[in-house]
Amino acid sequence: MTGFAGSKSPASPRRTFLGHTSGGMLGSMAFNWLLAEQQGQLQSAHHPPRAERVVVLFQNGGPSQMDLFDPKPELSKLHGQPYPGGVRVETLSPAGSGNLLGSPFQFHPAGQSGIVLSELIPHIASIADDITLVRSMTTESVCHEAALRISHSGHAIATDRPSFGSWLTYGLGSLNQNLPAFVVLPDPGGLPINGTLNWSAGWLPAQYQGTAFNSGDPSTAPVLNLRTPGRVPEAARRRQLDFIRRLNAEHLARFPENTDLEARLKDFETAARMQSAVPTVVDVTGETEATRKLYGLDQPGTAPYGTRCLLARRLLEAGVRFVGVYLKGQPWDTHADNANATKAVAAQLDQPSAALVKDLKQRGLLDSTLVVWMGEFGRTPVSQGANGRDHSRRGFSLWMAGGGVKGGYAHGNTDEFGYESIEKVVSMHDLHATMLHCLGLDHQRLSFEHNGRQERLTDPDVTAARIVKEILA
Repeated sequence: MTGFAGSKSPASPRRTFLGHTSGGMLGSMAFNWLLAEQQGQLQSAHHPPRAERVVVLFQNGGPSQMDLFDPKPELSKLHGQPYPGGVRVETLSPAGSGNLLGSPFQFHPAGQSGIVLSELIPHIASIADDITLVRSMTTESVCHEAALRISHSGHAIATDRPSFGSWLTYGLGSLNQNLPAFVVLPDPGGLPINGTLNWSAGWLPAQYQGTAFNSGDPSTAPVLNLRTPGRVPEAARRRQLDFIRRLNAEHLARFPENTDLEARLKDFETAARMQSAVPTVVDVTGETEATRKLYGLDQPGTAPYGTRCLLARRLLEAGVRFVGVYLKGQPWDTHADNANATKAVAAQLDQPSAALVKDLKQRGLLDSTLVVWMGEFGRTPVSQGANGRDHSRRGFSLWMAGGGVKGGYAHGNTDEFGYESIEKVVSMHDLHATMLHCLGLDHQRLSFEHNGRQERLTDPDVTAARIVKEILA
């Protein structure tokens, strides 16, 4: 088997086996081989991993770095004055860029490390000694759709590229056969920009796409169409699944390159096991009162996001390899009234975000879990309209914690206005390479043959990618 470290060859052992096994004889032997390969039992990491799993708290819309993570005294000092040195800010507003817009918020050193953070995020400040704060991020687009594609799949234009979570589960497989390896927790109120494309498997085998769990109304099934109707006896359902499995396996023997058929074989069996596993893992009623308060479940403003962060911890604890937590639309997209809008979103997300790190740490899971808090880009240091901030791709911030990265470390810098990354610059492609490294995967070796080409998450034809060794523990 050469899939995750090289090519997906038609002459691989699995293909040969399935191709030469008659439909009537395929049975459980081929099926078990297929499941073992798909679930990672025939794969291994390229090097010893620091993390076994990852959770991405995706901040749709582009959080304002100079109001949250990147204090700029000079920007506040020159508030209201023209931006000096010529404006190169790509702007979406027809009126162009306004004058410098200073942050009205105070910044303070946090923890023993002394990382300076905004008053808007006191809970994240309380975990300052556990995080690596990257202040020198860049990306290639100021459009939400394209920037989201870059941050998830490494490509701005192509809409058929696999997401990071799909690459990871393709490379490492599952830690729990009773649950999907890749789970997403979207906002019950709606999907982010680009919708399900954010967790698509693209042209990777279909079983590597993300499975969306419902985290809203507890009366709604956590996974749609998962439960067996009450009128169907268990024995009858088992016979039905066995029959469908045989039909699908016979069909797969005739069309061995059809990844949808492969996914169907796996998904029927996984769904059957999920029927008992999922209700348990999403049931938070057994959590202690202290844990519920930690995530802010006792407050209306923080409870929705806190619930998803708590579910993320339970999924990670149960062996889910990759969890993505998403917001509705783009709440950080502060084109107007930036200060109040940023303050409102931070109030909802600050406590639950920090709670996830604290909870993982106290359970002994943080060292083996990579936590990433990130958006698709940042905001401009100049005003849009009277008091908004436009999109900026040239400099923004994110933070990471847990498996493989330093605690209490701030990496890189933007210029004196927070516009452009100028020191220890990190691209989205560098971020992807570094995340894969923490999980034991070499971004140059993790590949998949598609249309006669060895494809990678960090495509060398798009841009070079490097592992950011300075942030590694």
